Amino acid sequence: SANNIRPPSERTYGLEHVAVGADVRVSALSLVGDECVAWHWHTHTSDIFFCLEGTAVVETHNPGNSVLVNVGDRYDVLPGVPHRVTPLDGKKCRLLLVQGVGTADFHLGRP
Repeated sequence: SANNIRPPSERTYGLEHVAVGADVRVSALSLVGDECVAWHWHTHTSDIFFCLEGTAVVETHNPGNSVLVNVGDRYDVLPGVPHRVTPLDGKKCRLLLVQGVGTADFHLGRP
């Protein structure tokens, strides 16, 4: 159902859905200052990040990693891998986020 793809109510960052289908979702994500996408994971879908502006820091858990995603870069987070996203040094970053293919869900935390 549509409830499965709603992010947490405490979200403070900018997220604009560009296209939402049955098994894929495309969104524009903006982060600045101390905004972040909190630690979370998805059961069936990947998060595929394309950086449009600035630099994003994508951290993953199991395996633990921290990657800088710069303009023009793509970075994929596989299903089941906990991750969070922050702007480098608090400077604005914009990402195109493709989520799929499958039914999207959102689990807070690191299992």
